[in-house]
Amino acid sequence: MKQVHNFNAGPCVLPKEAINNAIEALKDFAGTGMSVIEVSHRSKEWQAVMDETEALWKEILNIPDGYKVLFLGGGASLQFLMVAMNFLEKKAAYLETGVWAKKALKEAKGIGEAVCVASSADTTFNYIPKGYTIPTDADYFHITTNNTIYGTEIHEDITSPIPLIADMSSDIMSRPVDVSKYVMIYGGAQKNVGPAGVTFVIVKEDALGKVSRYLPTMLNYKTHIENGSMFNTPPVFSILVMNETLKWVKRCGGLKAIQKINKEKADLLYNEIDRNPMFVGTAEKESRSVMNICFVMAEGYKDKEDAFMAFAKENGMVGIKGHRSVGGFRASLYNACPIDSVKALVECMQKFEKLHK
Repeated sequence: MKQVHNFNAGPCVLPKEAINNAIEALKDFAGTGMSVIEVSHRSKEWQAVMDETEALWKEILNIPDGYKVLFLGGGASLQFLMVAMNFLEKKAAYLETGVWAKKALKEAKGIGEAVCVASSADTTFNYIPKGYTIPTDADYFHITTNNTIYGTEIHEDITSPIPLIADMSSDIMSRPVDVSKYVMIYGGAQKNVGPAGVTFVIVKEDALGKVSRYLPTMLNYKTHIENGSMFNTPPVFSILVMNETLKWVKRCGGLKAIQKINKEKADLLYNEIDRNPMFVGTAEKESRSVMNICFVMAEGYKDKEDAFMAFAKENGMVGIKGHRSVGGFRASLYNACPIDSVKALVECMQKFEKLHK
């Protein structure tokens, strides 16, 4: 198998142990003689996986009593709508920090009154706004904690005077989180907690049921709580890989240990970007993401962008091209990205510098 350094933004690198164990389950799931993609989701063997996966979420994130963990389809994009339908009664407030936050706000505006509390669109979302006031008459305040396209991140749990909801698609399980500060946390799994195809929802049960509108059955969180995330057939394979990935997180020592190595990886790459005259980071330093490191060629070297991309590819770097809307480069350092890959990218940047001095 060809060895590469995978910096894809999602779907992305996953723990090798999780992949290998999932392969075995594709052959024979839990001794049933059937593949995991053949077995009934109503079987006791599959129910055990669902129960264990929810228990792992609760243990690793230290989720308090009163919260449910759901495994749904539709990606975070469907949650943009479901959040507003289930929580917006009079008004909602949103922090606009990137494309996905903007899309979430758009869906809320289609349901009712939704206001943008603050935005960093004025500088192409290269910073996290500060000094804003959260309106206390809103039903909830929605944030996107990490912005994959622009490489910015909210690094700490904020304190909100109203119910707080967060899209944590791309930084969940990268650091400890005080779940009690949120009424809901959601995200697509295809970064730190599994492959594409399943969406996680952590929701405070007593925060639901407060809107007067009719909620379509599939868009009502209570439906999925009452049916243990199996009102319809769940994405079994994606959930199985999530289960194996969470076990890996636990074996690594949990979120404090994961956070430490993630910071080491990010510091290593950011230090090279700041040192190397050929490159410059695009996010303000205080807002820099630990998960997605975005950078461009510095002034005087912009004509070398294609050359560096080709050089990086020759040296085994995969997925470092920036999002098509912004260009440049992006290295996503999710949990399963090994520090050796980051060292290899840094070495690649240093070699390129020497070749073009």
